[in-house]
Amino acid sequence: MTMTTQMDMAAQLGQLLGDAHARKGAQVQVPAELNAPDNAAAYRAQAAFLQRHRLDIGGWKIGAKSEDGPIQGAPLPRQGIHASTALLTRSDFPVFGIELEIMFRFGRDFLPDAARVSDDEVLASIAGIAASIEIVSSRLAGWPDVPKPNQLADLQNHGALVAGEFVPYRDDIDVRSPQACLVLDGQVIFDGAGSNPAGDPRRLLPWLVRHCREQKIALPAGTVVTAGSYTGMVFPEALGRVTGTIAGLPGVELEIT
Repeated sequence: MTMTTQMDMAAQLGQLLGDAHARKGAQVQVPAELNAPDNAAAYRAQAAFLQRHRLDIGGWKIGAKSEDGPIQGAPLPRQGIHASTALLTRSDFPVFGIELEIMFRFGRDFLPDAARVSDDEVLASIAGIAASIEIVSSRLAGWPDVPKPNQLADLQNHGALVAGEFVPYRDDIDVRSPQACLVLDGQVIFDGAGSNPAGDPRRLLPWLVRHCREQKIALPAGTVVTAGSYTGMVFPEALGRVTGTIAGLPGVELEIT
């Protein structure tokens, strides 16, 4: 199979997923011939997903399954990033999981045509930190029993992001195992020391800068990056208000209707 054909197939996969995203609540069966063969194809499909309906990048999600495991990421449509106290409609999402996370905000631009920067420079660029709740969702019929590269193509199972209030970044905020609490309509879902599968999520940020440079994507100052769950994934059965708190950060909340 030629590289051109592989790129065309990745574009078709991304367009298929982008169309499902536009239909809100829709899922699609991916034809076998469009399955992403690897992460490189999945990243090309992500670009086609966003381009299909001219979705702007408002932020990123990044993560790893272990402290030294490979890192993956996905751009987040600006239209799906909401401020705390947002109202989200359950039926808009074919899958509805929630994760309590920590997000970072860059204080400088990282442009693909600029000089390379060191890991220390990336970490020094963190300007803000906040709690966030990610809505985990999927446009893939049969999820989660679908190929992993297809899930990556589907914006890494991203549905929406609710951002808490940012505060100035400080090194002394615990980002490895902070006390965390997640409550749904008065019922405590998680309360205790959280843990991020990636260990220290700040280690993921230099990877993101390199990835965007390779993909020729700009990371402007103010870009927000959510970096993995501290509570695991929860699938709420009831509607109502979700509140999340992480020690040292303002709380974040949303209403599921």
